[in-house]
Amino acid sequence: MLLLTLALFAVLFSAGDTRDALRWLTSFHVIQISSFFNSTWVQNRGSGWLGDMQIHGWDSDSGSIILLKPWSKGNFSNDEILEMEELFRVYFLGFVREIQERSSDFQMEYPFEIQGIAGCELQSGGAFQSFLMAGLGGLDFLSFKNYSCWPAPEGGTRAQKICALISQYKGICDTVENLLIKTCPRYLMGVLDAGKADLQKQVKPEAWLSQGPNPRPGHLQLVCHVSGFHPKPVWVMWMRGEQEQPETQRGDVLPNADDTWYLQVTLDVAAEEAAGLSCRVKHSSLGGQDIVLHWGHSISIGWIILAVILPSLIILLFFVLWFYRRWSYEDIL
Repeated sequence: MLLLTLALFAVLFSAGDTRDALRWLTSFHVIQISSFFNSTWVQNRGSGWLGDMQIHGWDSDSGSIILLKPWSKGNFSNDEILEMEELFRVYFLGFVREIQERSSDFQMEYPFEIQGIAGCELQSGGAFQSFLMAGLGGLDFLSFKNYSCWPAPEGGTRAQKICALISQYKGICDTVENLLIKTCPRYLMGVLDAGKADLQKQVKPEAWLSQGPNPRPGHLQLVCHVSGFHPKPVWVMWMRGEQEQPETQRGDVLPNADDTWYLQVTLDVAAEEAAGLSCRVKHSSLGGQDIVLHWGHSISIGWIILAVILPSLIILLFFVLWFYRRWSYEDIL
């Protein structure tokens, strides 16, 4: 296993191994969100993620795993996928029943929502670290460490009671331990291998500048747009010469429809200080040749509109004059 781990590291990260790229590629986790609206109405949502790329969904109606990528099975056989589906179906049924039956004991008032995340991460030394955490209403509730349930301080006595209950189900705890310690690492290595063509894909970003709404009188909002890049990790910063501007505001990296990504980075600056600023983009697909866009070298929207409309007006004027002269000439004849 260690040799396979190191081999995959060499293949996947030979083009540049930033810390963000490592986090993006080397963890797998499943997310559960269970919304209890009342004693009879519950909605379960599930998903599987390779880093921050969703590769599985969960059809709660049919109780089946939805494969979102051609390689989402990793090295699992069809029979193993069916076994996992059956395991999750049984889990969701038992989980919902247990919570509904004990909701009054744990003083849980409807509606409430339980969130869970569990998975494993491949670390730089080739070792795996597993994790399982649960939240209630968006707050930390409990976690599993060293094969034991640990209540979070935010969970109070309720979390302590639930941990005490969980510890009574040794068979379930053993199953969870097996999934986290054995199944998850094997699946993670398999999906990294099966999806390496997709994961190694390099698409260069496009970048452009624009001006956003003025934040206050005498100030400008400079906007740097970066789009169409893959993989997701990217570094974008407003610069003055070689000096980074710490006031740079980075938005969320959002997905495009073609599996590439989009990012918007802004900087609020006094109008007289905008000259000399530039936006610098670093991405693994650029091979060390950063994109640098200088503010003030871009044509404003007003000039673009003028450049399009003015020639059209000139052409229209010539056409009208030509038509008028032709019409006048024919009248004379």
